[in-house]
Amino acid sequence: MSGRQVQYTGPMPQKPADRQKADRTKAERIVSENRKALHDYHILETFEAGVVLLGTEVKAIREGRVNLRDSFARVEQGEVFAYNVHISPYSHRGYADHEPTRPRKLLLHRQEIRKLIGRTVERGLTLVPLRVYFKGGKVKMAVSLARGKQAHDKREAIKKREADRETRAAVKAARR
Repeated sequence: MSGRQVQYTGPMPQKPADRQKADRTKAERIVSENRKALHDYHILETFEAGVVLLGTEVKAIREGRVNLRDSFARVEQGEVFAYNVHISPYSHRGYADHEPTRPRKLLLHRQEIRKLIGRTVERGLTLVPLRVYFKGGKVKMAVSLARGKQAHDKREAIKKREADRETRAAVKAARR
């Protein structure tokens, strides 16, 4: 062979457009989770909702400055709002700022809102934000319909978790 190199000058090969879109929609980056809600509630059903945010809030969420502890959601006049979701101020803000715990509107389909209205009227059911994540470049919030756990339920969950941990440790020790 000679020392000549051939240079390809045509268009770069790309994935098909539908495959590129599928890769983007699969990519979810979880920013914050509400682990306390999993401890305090029985999760019955989960909905994915968009969130109406200000620009500085989106930038702060990209930095991971969001806390879902003690947050809840409520249906008011046919719209769903999230309360006590704490989004800290964006680090590189200028004069623009936002209130950290203001109520934020959640974007759900009309039939989902109707379903939530019907179910939250039942005694003991509440709406709890579980996690905030990015999906396709947009901020999404997973909101769950949940029933509160009582103290004995929490103790049973802890016992079960400890038993599972011990059995995993025993199986791991038996393999060695």
